[in-house]
Amino acid sequence: MKKIFAIIFLITVVSNCERDDICPENTPTTPSLIIGLYDISLQESPKNVFKLRVQGVDNTSVLEGYDVVTTDKIVLPLKTDAQSTQFKLHIDYEYDDNGTPSDTSDDIILGNEDIITITYATEQIYVSRACGYKTVFRNVAVLRETDDDNWIQLIQSVNDNQSVEDETAEHFKIFH
Repeated sequence: MKKIFAIIFLITVVSNCERDDICPENTPTTPSLIIGLYDISLQESPKNVFKLRVQGVDNTSVLEGYDVVTTDKIVLPLKTDAQSTQFKLHIDYEYDDNGTPSDTSDDIILGNEDIITITYATEQIYVSRACGYKTVFRNVAVLRETDDDNWIQLIQSVNDNQSVEDETAEHFKIFH
């Protein structure tokens, strides 16, 4: 009797599910910022950076997919609970332990690190009952901290009053 009741209950629950109760995987969610990397001399030409390592500021974890890679595009997640996000973009990254792997006091990090700060305003957009809300980013700006040896020469927004609403196109260009 209990089995029959359980089967009837299960059939009732499944048959009462509506299409809107399950969030499809292809539903757009909170987008990431897409930055193209370009040659400062030929500004229409994408240009790879080599041995790129991307890490959040005040974060010991390296951004997944960006631990010493060669690329001409960077996809960065933005914090949804803040008005800014910072990243360390380190090119020609190399870790030299000076032949003493157990002694970290003499380790050297080689390459050139620039820090960028991304500022924005967040807006919650209702997607559906099953998917809930997604965050979009408005009035996005990307600034580089200046030092004696910046590898990033120029940062340009693709549009005025740049917003990040999807992941289908570039939002910013970094020239190096």
